[in-house]
Amino acid sequence: MSRLFSPTALGPLELQNHMVMAPLTRCRAVGGIPNDLMVQYYGQRAAAGLIITEGTTPSPNGLGYARIPGIYSDEQVAGWRKVTDAVHAQGGKIFVQLMHCGRIAHPLNLPKGATILAPSAIAAVGELYTDTEGMKPNAMPVAMTIAQVRSTIAEYAKAAQRALDAGFDGVELHGANGYLVEQFLRPSSNVRADQYGGTIENRARFALEIVDAMIATIGRARIGIRLSPHGVFNDMPNYPEMDADYQYLAEQLNLKGIAYVHLVDHSAMGAPVVPDSIKKVFRQTFSGRLILSGGYDAARAEEDLVSGRCDLIAFGRPFIANPDLVVRLQAKAALNTPNDATFYTPGATGYTDYPALV
Repeated sequence: MSRLFSPTALGPLELQNHMVMAPLTRCRAVGGIPNDLMVQYYGQRAAAGLIITEGTTPSPNGLGYARIPGIYSDEQVAGWRKVTDAVHAQGGKIFVQLMHCGRIAHPLNLPKGATILAPSAIAAVGELYTDTEGMKPNAMPVAMTIAQVRSTIAEYAKAAQRALDAGFDGVELHGANGYLVEQFLRPSSNVRADQYGGTIENRARFALEIVDAMIATIGRARIGIRLSPHGVFNDMPNYPEMDADYQYLAEQLNLKGIAYVHLVDHSAMGAPVVPDSIKKVFRQTFSGRLILSGGYDAARAEEDLVSGRCDLIAFGRPFIANPDLVVRLQAKAALNTPNDATFYTPGATGYTDYPALV
């Protein structure tokens, strides 16, 4: 039997196969609340061994993009419960990805009273979309006080508990792609002079304290983290000490005993290649499960699984356009082509209307 399509385990969870649906921002959560369209979308893709949801904010302060969901209100928890019920009804497993956008934000996308927070008052180069005024530059963030750092960590812990209340099987901390956790990790966006800035031990403290807070809340077996070493998305330039910094992260995350590390490689979309040496560091240093993602097809996924380079393979864009991706790859059938123009638009078009084989 193909390794890719065979069952496997993730901590206490039994997965249908080794395929992970990668977190994919889709911007369909009008008002920040999961809705019936999202129930249909995730339910269509429940044959994946593990679904990781789109980035979901633990706080109103984290709503950087238009129409992304949260998990900080009872109404949001109730909406997500419908999603998890739909996935579980088909034997699937689902983690929520907790994503605080930090400085990748604009006031037009935030509710009244929310604050754009970051480790330092450094605006990110680039623009993002607002429903009311179109493209706008990323706003200047407020440098977080120690009190705001601690309250944000507490929000992550509360969100982890709410995730279990909503029926999720676990949570993935988004520490990649230029959002708040990675903003603390990178020296270009973190110029703090306190215990959260300077050395990698200090810059990694925010991420590791979030992990500790979530462990204390829901246990280590239901926690993963996504990282993007050598990623440059959202104004995250590479720097000479990066490999050593991620070695430190691998060591510290291993001590935490969490379920998995998810490494993303966006080189297939034009980003720098994540060196094999970094992937080997995590493989050799981190004793939990390792998920790799980035431009995989079935053949390459099978090769990396059989060779032991990783334990699970995440697929992103193929799952957007192919709700039955598992079946199509097993049958070696042609894949639908994703429509980039509808990735982030509201409504069913380009979301729940891609055809299945049968």
